[in-house]
Amino acid sequence: MLENQENIYIIPIFIPYMVFNQENIFHIQNKEDNSKTKAITKQKVKKIIDTYLENQKEDVYKEVVFWGGNFTKLDKKLQEELLKLVYDYIEKKQINSIAVTASPEDINKDLLKELKKYKVKTIELDVQSTNNYILKKSGINHTFEHIKKASKLIKWHGFKLGYKMLVGLPESTRLDELNTAKELVKFKPKTIKIFPVLVLKNTNLEKEYEEGRYEPITINQAVEICKELVYLFNRKKINILKIGLQSTQIVNSLNNVIAGPYHEVFEQLVLDSVWYDSIVDKIKKFNVKVKEVEIKVNPLDVNSVIGYNMENAKKLKDVYEVDIKVQPDEGIKIGKSEIEILKTYTDFKDEEKISK
Repeated sequence: MLENQENIYIIPIFIPYMVFNQENIFHIQNKEDNSKTKAITKQKVKKIIDTYLENQKEDVYKEVVFWGGNFTKLDKKLQEELLKLVYDYIEKKQINSIAVTASPEDINKDLLKELKKYKVKTIELDVQSTNNYILKKSGINHTFEHIKKASKLIKWHGFKLGYKMLVGLPESTRLDELNTAKELVKFKPKTIKIFPVLVLKNTNLEKEYEEGRYEPITINQAVEICKELVYLFNRKKINILKIGLQSTQIVNSLNNVIAGPYHEVFEQLVLDSVWYDSIVDKIKKFNVKVKEVEIKVNPLDVNSVIGYNMENAKKLKDVYEVDIKVQPDEGIKIGKSEIEILKTYTDFKDEEKISK
């Protein structure tokens, strides 16, 4: 139930993670692995863009998105080379805009002027948390003051502001993460991404995990807190771009996941849970005990209503003794539904009597 999704053709350019602070929990301890993070070149980026443009001939809004690691952590010369490359496509009207990721401590007026010159439209801040204690505990360089200053500068210079936050950082609680979300919405960002923390091989966090100093949250815990964040961001009309890692590219770039709430369809699990709560809430508002209902939703929401491996349908049957029939209807907006009673518990009992 992600609302306000924009219709943009995304051309993704993956930037491997580069963490230079040795105290950071995501710092890669193996120097050989760390050297691989610099494997992004102008030639590779050009090839990716050309491939995507060949596959999309329609006249739609096209945006090159530098994602994954922070664009602002790249070598300054490489940053400019990549921006110039994409800007050439913009001048030829083959691409409309650029989006980049950034660390809050890197944002300053000179950087923003440079990004503006090359038609960057969106800057996504890698904030992780707004709690200074948790940021320090995780070895993250910036503070909430950096986040506030960077957010205001980005908006003042006319960029679209986006955020990436983490769930499950060391010593972070559900309340801490809700407070982070509440602080972030005050700056009225356009987009948000939510990622549960994973324990990755060769990182400082793996060492903490092996020594018993860090316990990752479970998938169920991650789903529940992310669901609460979805409710909050949807109420504030903030576009949720992603929940959890759907791609193995980031994971593979840092070797394998050792522990943590990783699931290949994690976002689906969160949306399933949101839909389950919505359906139960509507069923409870009926004045009769419902046995069977028809749920009309946009075709894009059908799988989420039924649930991954039909879990929602099974749970409704087991917990509430309700059977569901899901009817796709393109006339219904994404994230909305219409529920109609097909059979009440009384109807069902009467049918049983007749059959006997």
